[in-house]
Amino acid sequence: MDIEFRSARADEAPLITELALRSKAHWGYDPHFMHAIRDELTYSPEMCASGTLVVAERAGRLLGFYRLVEGVPESRLESLFVDPPAIGIGVGRALLERALHAAEALGARSVTLEADPYAEPFYARFGAVRIGETPSGSVPGRVLPHMRFDLPGR
Repeated sequence: MDIEFRSARADEAPLITELALRSKAHWGYDPHFMHAIRDELTYSPEMCASGTLVVAERAGRLLGFYRLVEGVPESRLESLFVDPPAIGIGVGRALLERALHAAEALGARSVTLEADPYAEPFYARFGAVRIGETPSGSVPGRVLPHMRFDLPGR
């Protein structure tokens, strides 16, 4: 697959935000829910330029992105979104593998994340285990699977 990875740029904040919203809406969430989480899925120019956000693109078109907050012994996958037309062709897997390799390269022994309930099987397929639940920051009463990848060789 001819995917290129690079750090996001500040001027891409609106594109990245809209991609995240399209990706979340892919799961069939209603407009009320999407409105409730909009702030949570809004990426500022500063966040995009921080070096924590990596985009995947092909022929200049954004296919997806992840945001990794690097830490040792534990890093945190803050987000991973794939544009709906690119779902199912390996973009999510490529983004996830790149994020996990980046965390491992800096010496992390694990990577944690809060998954969308619909995305939990995706992360589990690549080795993440549920270690608990986290209350949603945007929707009262909603809980998100808290998951962890244990990195090899650590």
